[in-house]
This record gives sequence, structure tokens and C-alpha cells, in this order.
Amino acid sequence: MSSQIKIALIDDEQLILEGVKMLLSNEKNISVCLTADNGPDFIEYLEKLSEKEFPDIALVDIQMKPMNGFELVEILKEKYPDLKIIILSSHYKTSVLGYMVKLGVSAFLPKNSDKKTFIDAITMVDKNGVYFTAEDHQMLFTYMNSSAKKNSLFETEDELSEREKDVVKLICQEFTNNEIGEKLFISPRTVESHRQRILEKIGAKNTVGIVIYAIVNNIYSLEKI
Repeated sequence: MSSQIKIALIDDEQLILEGVKMLLSNEKNISVCLTADNGPDFIEYLEKLSEKEFPDIALVDIQMKPMNGFELVEILKEKYPDLKIIILSSHYKTSVLGYMVKLGVSAFLPKNSDKKTFIDAITMVDKNGVYFTAEDHQMLFTYMNSSAKKNSLFETEDELSEREKDVVKLICQEFTNNEIGEKLFISPRTVESHRQRILEKIGAKNTVGIVIYAIVNNIYSLEKI
């Protein structure tokens, strides 16, 4: 992890871009390294960046043209699965949160969030991979209590084994493959095999998806995030 969290901002409203950039300008551990006012330009900019210049987190608006935020996120998750994404929107609905979970987005923030919430979200996403507000907690608990919703989020008929659940819990606690191997008395290669099998079973693309799956299915507690 670098000394500063590198942030990319994507929003078609210039006032929002400038406002968020100004909001973050006084934070010593956060720097805005890239801004774009549409999805296609952002993708083009990313392709030209070196690994050192690449952002850690992208803050993406939902309502943009010609490519909306969800379309952009689908492309980003396919091309850059390790890029953490925070969705910004004035539309805060359970259905949107559900789709966010499905895509493996790290957080969802209303545009009217205060500065502390913005900073907390960025810091927690950088550290843990996900961030949930109190309202997100309530919505996710609603999903937990609805098997139909739960199944629609993660399309799998294969139950995780107890060993796979053990691996998931340790992944949620940010342990590396080597550390997980030491705790479970298995090799790092075996841990990686478990990790890939878990991703295949739950239909997730990255670690964020594993963490959200664990929360939705009561394998790991929200309070520990």
C-alpha cells in the first residue's frame, strides 16, 4: 500500500468533480490522481497509466452519458479487477445496492454525504476493500433475510465446504495466502486453489466479491468490517 491513497474521479458534472477534489485536497493521505467527465475517456486515460500512476480507488457517478456508471463499472471490473470502486449517486435505493453487490463494488455513497463519510469510506475501502454505512447495513440485512434476493446476488448451487468457509473468514481479515496457510496448516498454493474455487462457486470476480458474499451469507459479521 502506498503512502497516499490515489483517487480517480469520474463524473459528468464539473461542479461535482471540482467539489469532491476540493473536499479531498487537504487530506495528507489522499491524492486525486485522475479526473474524467465520461466513461470512455476514463478508460482511455487508464490504459496510458503506469502501474505506479494507477489509482487505488475510483469514485464513479451512476448517471453519466454516453456510458452510465454501471456500464463503466462492468468494464472496469473485467479489465481491472483489483481496482476498488466507490459509486456516487443521488439515487439511493435497495435495488441499486443489490446491483452494486452483484458487481463487486466496494461502497455506495450518496452525493450529499458529508466530508467525514467520504473520508471514512475511502480509508475503509483502501484498508478492508468494502465500506458500509448504517443504511447499507439495514439494506444488507434485508437481503440476508430474503433467500430469493440472496440467490440472485450470488448464483451458486454449490455450498462452500467448512474449509472454504475458514479460508473466506481469513480473507475477510486481510490475511495473505502465506498467512492463511500458516493458520490452517496448508500450503500457500493450496490456499490459492481454495480461493479460486471459492470465486468460481460464488460467481465473484475478486476479493471484494468474496467479502460481500461472506457478509450476505452470515459467514463474516458486518460489525467486524
